[in-house]
Amino acid sequence: MGGRTRGGDAVRAEQNGLIAVLAFGGIVMSLSQTLVIPLLGMLPAILGTSATNSAWVVTVTLLAGAVAGPVMGRLGDLYPKKYVLIGCTAIMVLGSILCALAGSLWPMLIGRALQGVGIGVIPIGIATMREVLPAVRLGPSIALMSSSLGVGGALGLPAAAALAQYGSWQWMFWGTAALGLAIIAVMAVRIRTQPAAKPDGTLDLIGAFGLGVGLISLLLAVSKGADWGWASALTLGLFGLAAIAFPAWGWWVLRHPSPVVDLRVAARRPVLMTNIASVLVGMGLYAQLIILPQILQLPVATGHGLGQSMVAMGLWIAPGGLAMMAISPISGRLITTRGPKTTLILGSSVIAAGYASAIFLMGSTWGIMLAGALTSAGVGLAYGSMPALIMASVPMSEMGSANSFNTLMRSIGTTTAAAVLGVLLTQMSTDFHGLFVPTEAGFRVGLILGCVVALVAAAVAAVIPPPWESEDRSVSADRQG
Repeated sequence: MGGRTRGGDAVRAEQNGLIAVLAFGGIVMSLSQTLVIPLLGMLPAILGTSATNSAWVVTVTLLAGAVAGPVMGRLGDLYPKKYVLIGCTAIMVLGSILCALAGSLWPMLIGRALQGVGIGVIPIGIATMREVLPAVRLGPSIALMSSSLGVGGALGLPAAAALAQYGSWQWMFWGTAALGLAIIAVMAVRIRTQPAAKPDGTLDLIGAFGLGVGLISLLLAVSKGADWGWASALTLGLFGLAAIAFPAWGWWVLRHPSPVVDLRVAARRPVLMTNIASVLVGMGLYAQLIILPQILQLPVATGHGLGQSMVAMGLWIAPGGLAMMAISPISGRLITTRGPKTTLILGSSVIAAGYASAIFLMGSTWGIMLAGALTSAGVGLAYGSMPALIMASVPMSEMGSANSFNTLMRSIGTTTAAAVLGVLLTQMSTDFHGLFVPTEAGFRVGLILGCVVALVAAAVAAVIPPPWESEDRSVSADRQG
């Protein structure tokens, strides 16, 4: 009995090590996506370029992550996930080093694009957990891994702000490079090599290219349409290209024996409805990241700003990341005991409650902090449940690409939120000493919009069918065919 206990303790310790390194890797990758936000005002001087050009330092990371995510996920289905995880992290490290050494725009853009590839660690990490963890530990572990998407950004924001204000901006990138190297070393030791589900498959390069063309066209048009003009030839041309690329891509992957994304699996009702809810929850997450920091930093003289410094703003926002981390064990238990569907409905409802409270609490720093923490807790519940819903509805061989596609849906949600709120707050702005700043009414409308989107996400989650219903219908359809 003692030998069994020691053996069980050793297995549990090995599992704990795996969970810890994957979750920490997810936090660092998420941090690398958002660490330049405090630098935005300084980037034109740092890179010797215009403010418009320097904004691409954020956009290019989003685009690279959106395109690379499904590709990396598919590679994780074809090859041992350990090596794909290490590869994603190594690419992020290379990008961080390039950014730290950059003195002009193009090296910084290339480095930021490479950093964006690192986001593939999160969906592949979730798929790895599905392969090696027992069912009793899977729910809490997935919830922790999923929450890293928000935790890294929320906790990294004050640290990055402090470095930008009191230190050297290069330290941000050297820091993420050092953390990435440490993660690679621990991954090499702590993660066992698991055989791939489809070792004889191939990566659909044409499908990957087609998906990239469609995504880049769509996300560029959505994220930059307000700057370029929604009726401009460039914006309309990109929307038109996306409208052509996606049907052509769909036609191709439906005929490919090893597609980068299996649309037949993605069309199953549980997967489809979960991905729709993911877009809406992504919008709910990003709306608060746009509105609350602006309220905190606007001058008190505007009548609705709270006059906080960049570092203070980061510190008031940071409890949201702590709330997301604290809620992940609760999310895991709810997934195990009540199911991921119920957890997603609850999470979306909590997000809505957070936005509703912000409408009444936006006049104080403590109110903003509490509303942000409540909204982030809801995001933590929702983000933990979505991969569990996906994994219950797709075969093991599609786990990496299906989770990556779900992560992509969240990214589309955040991009859409940025575009919609950008237009809204621009239209509802007022002149303040020569600068146009959003009005109090504009912020309130944005918060109401975030609340409504979250309620719609809860409604969509409520109609997600049990995965076995979809499987039974698929089997029946196959037999009839």
